[in-house]
Amino acid sequence: MMGLFSSASSHFRGAVVPNNKPRDDDGAPTDTEPDDTSILDDNEGSIIASLISQLRVGMDLSRVTFPTFVLEPRSMLERITDFMSHPDLIFGAENMTDPEERFIRVLQYYLAGWHIKPKGVKKPYNPILGEFFRCRYDYPDGSHGFYIAEQVSHHPPVSAFYYVSPANHIVIMGELRPKSKFLGNSVSTNMEGENRVILLGKPEDGEYVITMPNMYARGILFGKMVLELGDTCTARNDKHGLVCDLEFKTKGFFSGTYNAIAGKIRHNTTEIGEVSGRWSHVMEHKSTKTASKRVLFDAVKDGQNITPKWVPPEDEQEPNESRRLWSKLTQAIVDKDMEAATTAKSAVEDAQREQRKTLEAAGDKHVPRFFVCKNGRWEPKIECPSDPVEAERLIGEWLTLTPSPASTC
Repeated sequence: MMGLFSSASSHFRGAVVPNNKPRDDDGAPTDTEPDDTSILDDNEGSIIASLISQLRVGMDLSRVTFPTFVLEPRSMLERITDFMSHPDLIFGAENMTDPEERFIRVLQYYLAGWHIKPKGVKKPYNPILGEFFRCRYDYPDGSHGFYIAEQVSHHPPVSAFYYVSPANHIVIMGELRPKSKFLGNSVSTNMEGENRVILLGKPEDGEYVITMPNMYARGILFGKMVLELGDTCTARNDKHGLVCDLEFKTKGFFSGTYNAIAGKIRHNTTEIGEVSGRWSHVMEHKSTKTASKRVLFDAVKDGQNITPKWVPPEDEQEPNESRRLWSKLTQAIVDKDMEAATTAKSAVEDAQREQRKTLEAAGDKHVPRFFVCKNGRWEPKIECPSDPVEAERLIGEWLTLTPSPASTC
């Protein structure tokens, strides 16, 4: 985005960034890869400039409306399914006799979900209260996976999600609580919340709990816009005393590598392995004991092998299902009609505000349809039977996703 703001750029550098100088860690280095950057045209740049002139460093952006040209054409509720794109990495983990090997398989599942993203710097739609997204996975061996996500809170925003594949003995659930802030030449999104993985075939393992890295959109005033993952997340299994502190490294202004990760795996206080590489390319595990290395995931080689999901056609969806709810906005973005996109986005958001006013006037509170909060965690309003066949039938009926011949998308 060199020269993006021309006259506006110098104004914002002085008004927003202390001492009229960009911080070393707040710039957008120039050696980015094409798919990781965005360069705005003059009209888009003027819109961003107008928006930024209203912001202050440290401001909470949860109530700020961003222009439609920075949107990825899908809801955050659907974007979470990226982590279910490579199920082969975790299927069968319960058959591993070594707890450390099962832990590594869970890490593989998690790390393989980050490479899927649109070109440039884009953000998914912010889900509205009560919005939900559901889909089904039909695997080659005839087994199935089911996914449901729902926006259970609006202020603060909370997205709850649940995935289950009874025949493959896997449950993945959790919640995301994104909090965005304006930092000067960048916007940060703190991804609070966690993923909880349960290997149904190994109940003695308990939960594998994984937190999320934070996201940074850099270079919004000067330089190219670039999206990075940063800071440290933790994967842990308390039953076996296994922990991995995983750092997603942001690139410095003058040095470093994009999309790098580094982590240490510990069994209690003993280091047993290392994780390294780039989440957009190849990630490896190195055993401390044997010094042997293995590839955890190769996004360049295997990244295209994404398991397709079946989503009900829009005309069969309910009004507050993600794809139907945002269909006009999505079509406008695909058509590159930003005026129509803005109109469609505003229509959904205005209707949501009216619904909330009606609820408040009646003294009522929104009650989530699919999830319930227990001890600060959002869990599905259903318990799966231990029998996989019965569990698939029950989940399919609950989500109206009973397998039948249909196309995937």
